[in-house]
Amino acid sequence: MCGIAGFCDLNRNLKKETPYWIKILKEMHSRLSHRGNDSYGIYLKEQAGLSHARLSIRDISGGSQPMVRKQNDREYAIAYNGEIYNTDELVSELRKAGFEFQTTSDTEVILYGFIHDGPEFVKKLNGIFSFAIWDETEKTLFLYRDRVGVKPLFYSIKNNALIFASEPKALFCHPDLTPKLTMDGLREILAVGPARTMGNGVFDGVNEVLPGHFMRFSKDGCTDYVYWDLYSREHTDDYKKTVETVSFLLRDSVKRQMVSDVPVCTFLSGGIDSSIVTALACRYMLEHGETLNTFSFDFKENDIYFQSNSFQPERDLPYVNIMRKHCPTNHTYLECDETQLFDALFDAVDAKDLPGMTDVDASLLYFCSLVKQHNKVALTGECADEIFGGYPWFYRPELMNRDGFPWSADISARTLFLSDEYVNKLELSDYSHDRYETSLSKAPVLEGENKEQKKRRQIAYLNIKWFMQTLLDRMDRTSMYSGLEARVPFADHRIIEYVFNVPWEMKYQNGVEKALLREAAKDLLPKELLHRKKSPYPKTYHPGYEKLLVQKMTEILNNPSAPIAPLIDREKTLMFMKAPKEYGRPWFGQLMAGPQLMAYFIQINYWMESYRLSL
Repeated sequence: MCGIAGFCDLNRNLKKETPYWIKILKEMHSRLSHRGNDSYGIYLKEQAGLSHARLSIRDISGGSQPMVRKQNDREYAIAYNGEIYNTDELVSELRKAGFEFQTTSDTEVILYGFIHDGPEFVKKLNGIFSFAIWDETEKTLFLYRDRVGVKPLFYSIKNNALIFASEPKALFCHPDLTPKLTMDGLREILAVGPARTMGNGVFDGVNEVLPGHFMRFSKDGCTDYVYWDLYSREHTDDYKKTVETVSFLLRDSVKRQMVSDVPVCTFLSGGIDSSIVTALACRYMLEHGETLNTFSFDFKENDIYFQSNSFQPERDLPYVNIMRKHCPTNHTYLECDETQLFDALFDAVDAKDLPGMTDVDASLLYFCSLVKQHNKVALTGECADEIFGGYPWFYRPELMNRDGFPWSADISARTLFLSDEYVNKLELSDYSHDRYETSLSKAPVLEGENKEQKKRRQIAYLNIKWFMQTLLDRMDRTSMYSGLEARVPFADHRIIEYVFNVPWEMKYQNGVEKALLREAAKDLLPKELLHRKKSPYPKTYHPGYEKLLVQKMTEILNNPSAPIAPLIDREKTLMFMKAPKEYGRPWFGQLMAGPQLMAYFIQINYWMESYRLSL
């Protein structure tokens, strides 16, 4: 993985100020160096500049970027972040077409594919990616993002110049762009956050290339193209064939994603998803005479303070140990205490450029920094719940039938700290519901479906387009902050396309969520784990963490210059801080409850301080 950035300005000659624009490109690289500090490169032409921070995973010695190739007297340059998993097939096809490769990197495969097939070549790629290609002859810049949105790519158009980067922080190195917060940006944070409306970069004028899209920027303007999306189709396979197909796709996805020139590890949470990935990765490594590294995460003294609830019924550790006996891996237990977790809240904002899932982001960021000391590449179990229907809002009627995002339909908790003035001014409920209705209208329902079938398809669509995006965003920023590449086998677009159209009756059976996935993986896991009830990513229940949050929130309340001071009602906030915190009633997802609400506002305040944002 890597960090990419650059700009295209068709109204000025950048080469007339070469030292200045090289300085800007270097600053962009510097802001993204955490994503890849193995090497860096820049490319500058009269109308465009590209910057690249490299994390060397494939062709370590020969894959430097930006990569430039000439074909028929035309020059093309690419800055690329990602991994392509069907490289061998593409290389074979391109060699038959007469292309000669100078490296074994997937970067060269992408560039030659573009030269050979044109912009639509992206449909042939299986992988996770964002990249920019500059056509020097046509003076045209192309921006691409993978189908599901695993890899980020932000952009802004200012004074007829397009500026792009893997993370917003690098955009602001450009002289034409300054971080600003509008009322709609604040609504994004408070009404739907830590999710984001797809394509919305929250900062004024900042957008994100949509998953499954590419953009073309030239003298004719900026044009957006859709090359992939979810579609509804009748599912004609019987249950046996469906299980066989899911089983094959899952195994093929993990096998493809094990390809690397550096060792690959897995995150092993003790849940069914990470255990399936670990079992397959372990088999692959054993076949190649190697032992897989695995890592599990927990919080210090969680054995004392853990509180079971309907969303998180039990701890993960016993199941990690069961899986360790089942698979011969080199396992490392990682722990985070309350002080490390609190400190990482601020690093998590730096990593994401936005407030996020508070201690969930913070702990994952901390754990990834420890994993990076051992490995550069990790496979995770992310996205299985969104695709196979693992969350309670897929099957609990009171959650599924909410008139709003099922993971965040109740806006009332979000207003507990806000002054009456801003409660009325922001109209958060209306903003959230409008985003919900707009997204719902785009869900591809199937003709002839009854009301319940239509609702389930809509829930699946919302989860893939909204909730999954939030988790992928979290995974990318928390891992890449330490230069760790996280791969997501369940997010293979072939799995998503197929399972999206599988009837709910095949996914959920006898009161068991993800029954289809369990059946497809029944030969991989011990029975105790195969039939385990869904439990989300671990979180801390340590009273010391809550105490640190209260101390920080009190400090903010006592500072009249705090950026969020105009938003906050002091008396409401003090009352909340004195009351016992609710852990079992989340206001976002399954993990963000009372303490996380305080942490979220602490992150908002820090974010506004860091970017000098005012209301």
